[in-house]
Amino acid sequence: MPDDGLQVTAAGRGFSVSWNGLSLLSRRDPVSQGEKLAGNVIVRERTLWLCPSPLYGYGLSRLLERLASCDEASAVLCAETNPALFSFSILTMDKILAGNSRLALCGEREPEAVCGFVRRQWGSRRFRRVETLRLSGGWRLDEAGYDAIAAALRQEIALDWGNALTLSKLGRRFALNTVRNLALIPRFPPLSRLSYGGSPVLVTGAGPSLDPFLGGLLDHFGEKVLFPSSRPFRIVSVDTSLSVLGARGIKPDLVIALESQHWNLRDFIGAGGQGIPLAMDLSALPATADVLGGEVFLFFTPWAEIRFLKRIEAAFPVSQFPPLSSVGLSAVAIALSLGKGPVICAGIDFSFNPDTYHARSSPGHLERLKTQNRFHSLPNTAAAIRPGVLQTPAKNGIPVLSDGAMRAYRDLFERNFSGEKRLFDTESSGLPLGIPVLNGTEALKTLEVAAASGAATVTDTATASGAAAVTGAFIERELSALRSLLSILTGERRGTGEELEALLDFCDYLWAYFPDCAGAGGRRPPAADISFLKRVRTEIGPFLSLFGKMSRFQNMS
Repeated sequence: MPDDGLQVTAAGRGFSVSWNGLSLLSRRDPVSQGEKLAGNVIVRERTLWLCPSPLYGYGLSRLLERLASCDEASAVLCAETNPALFSFSILTMDKILAGNSRLALCGEREPEAVCGFVRRQWGSRRFRRVETLRLSGGWRLDEAGYDAIAAALRQEIALDWGNALTLSKLGRRFALNTVRNLALIPRFPPLSRLSYGGSPVLVTGAGPSLDPFLGGLLDHFGEKVLFPSSRPFRIVSVDTSLSVLGARGIKPDLVIALESQHWNLRDFIGAGGQGIPLAMDLSALPATADVLGGEVFLFFTPWAEIRFLKRIEAAFPVSQFPPLSSVGLSAVAIALSLGKGPVICAGIDFSFNPDTYHARSSPGHLERLKTQNRFHSLPNTAAAIRPGVLQTPAKNGIPVLSDGAMRAYRDLFERNFSGEKRLFDTESSGLPLGIPVLNGTEALKTLEVAAASGAATVTDTATASGAAAVTGAFIERELSALRSLLSILTGERRGTGEELEALLDFCDYLWAYFPDCAGAGGRRPPAADISFLKRVRTEIGPFLSLFGKMSRFQNMS
């Protein structure tokens, strides 16, 4: 027996199972009971079936037969959080699991680990929903755990489809910006060249709670807080909080920019030419690099699972961070990577008040001030009463407002950073982030601890020269592949089916944002799909022109 608490006895067809006296499988006919349960469920397309504590897997074969007649995307995840019962299921389900791509057995206990298992097993954007099917009574041993797993899987699926929608809308812009920003690699060092040593770091978002925190910061430190050289800590600002700091005379040590569209430039109004260092994503708007007039450090966030981005990762030493869907989350990840000191969050709220949506002097707040009149009040009442906005307690216990998107970002924050021992939040009106909270006195005391080593950057002209050569060769390879693909699609020359398939895979930035491909883990229609090929053909022109201009510029240089 796998464990002393497990008892197995013969019962009609199959075996009955009990755990420490609790019956988990029928003592009469467990096989028939499992098949009946699997036969009664409503089968729908693109469903991930969660079967907690499968034990012998009775009923799974019947469920798999029904799924086979429905669609190719649905699958069954058997989850077991009890280590002894997981070992038992591995032995009893080996024949059902063998060679069946629709069925998997997971023994992870943490919901995030189960989500990672599903992603590795079946990829992203495969499922549209999660349904729970209890084929045994084993779920009663950890009801809360299995409910948490189901909730996490549903959230993960919703996030996948939300990211796919974003990619289908902005993917072309991401791709074009990434190509343009290849020219920045020889000019600017990767973010990994910047270090804050053991200095404390303050990460500022643009939430309403930033206002009182900055007030306390100025009262405590006085003019020392205004400039990087005089304060004992570093400030990493998201782009939308730059003007909030600027209105108070505070110059941050680093600004984080991810936005790919032109409207983001309003975040830098009033800060142009001030020499503020910038950390910029490769998919960000290229014009962003020259706005602040300070040092620029490049980093890389893979916006899709495509070969083009993997080639960039392999060719260039640009610092890489996981896609976190929010500039606030990315700023925290970057701040943690820059040193070994404590990191404190302020203004990362994921909530708002009826009269305050953003911190004062942020672009959103300034827009409200500009348009205020007797018909258009300063409080953003439209945001407060829109569908999906709910009242929820903040960290300080006072009710605040938040919508589904904000709460999803908050949940994502907790999933990514709850285990970071150097990360702290400030006591404020924001939503709880799942990390330790410091009151005002504790936060200021933490920021007072001056480290022995401050900010340090390393530049290397030889590396920049080498990067120019690598960039030129990279551009030429991409340009050659584009020209080959275009010549086949226009009938200029006849290529084999294998060559066309290979070129489509190589130039996957042309179709990664198509609605049927976005967020699908690099999956695409076959080259025999004429409609797909026509859509790819229309995308080649802008990229061919851009790569061509960059190639000519490289040759002139």
